[in-house]
Amino acid sequence: MIRTIEWRDDAVVMLDQRLLPTREVYNTYRTHDEVACAIKDMVIRGAPAIGVAAALGVALGMRQAKGNPERALERICAKLAATRPTAVNLAWALARMRRTFVANRNLPLEQLRQTLLDEALAIRSEDIEACRAMGRLGAELIPAGACVMTHCNAGALATAGYGTALGVIRAAHEAGKGISVITNETRPFLQGARLTAWELVKEKIPATLITDNMAGSFLKAGRVDCIVVGADRIAANGDVANKIGTYPLAVLAQRHRVPFYVAAPLSTIDLACPDGDAIPIEQRHPDEVSHCGGQRVAAKGVGIANPAFDVTPNDLVSAIITECGIARRPYRRSLARLG
Repeated sequence: MIRTIEWRDDAVVMLDQRLLPTREVYNTYRTHDEVACAIKDMVIRGAPAIGVAAALGVALGMRQAKGNPERALERICAKLAATRPTAVNLAWALARMRRTFVANRNLPLEQLRQTLLDEALAIRSEDIEACRAMGRLGAELIPAGACVMTHCNAGALATAGYGTALGVIRAAHEAGKGISVITNETRPFLQGARLTAWELVKEKIPATLITDNMAGSFLKAGRVDCIVVGADRIAANGDVANKIGTYPLAVLAQRHRVPFYVAAPLSTIDLACPDGDAIPIEQRHPDEVSHCGGQRVAAKGVGIANPAFDVTPNDLVSAIITECGIARRPYRRSLARLG
């Protein structure tokens, strides 16, 4: 299994996803500030993986903190919380680490620090098991011989291991269903081309890479049997925030009567968020659009917009696959039951 993020020798070790697929480099981060920078700079990305990174960042920071532990915890959590606003797993993991601190605040400091590390490692191991569970459940929705389209990267690289949407695909492949995959390149950061294609090749799952604007033609030609994507936040009503370009795929899927599935752990479901309008959308640096591979591809002086995510309305979502079951419309009721 791909090792996305680990705790090793009192440090957080992450596979630098910015360098894939040409180089596999593992970076070591020895302070919570370094972990925060790694999240913000996309060394690690994907909602579940960001949550794990944040939890380990808290554990790392608290092992080094001086002075009042409660003030130190809030300072560390605030630094990590400011990195990426859309993925709710980050806030979920920080809230869980805060609860662990409060429940154990009277322990001797060294014991408290170890308890926080144990909790962060539990979040990591639970994420892997959750991905395997949703993979098994989601694989039942994939017909034998199906061609599955996916967008962005929701594989082992986006989680602690195995993957959400790609976990469903991986489980269907392991079940001998003889599937194939179409992965969209996912501009502007090219997660589909650089990361998803890399994972599929490593797993020996038959895959074809296309540019984002080819998806409609492939759906119209009947070459896609279903679409499976991940999510960075799912509102209480089932609206889904995922990588930019997901919403038009869902519209195309409905037009061509192709099932559109979302795979995400319960930690991605934000029952306190009423609908997609309340989900904050991260705006990233213009250079990601104006440059490709370090080279400028856009005219100087042109205005650039770079929202990292879009929101797919719940009526375009065929089902939401979680580790605890598959939710269907009406989502406000089915998601609340799962949570």
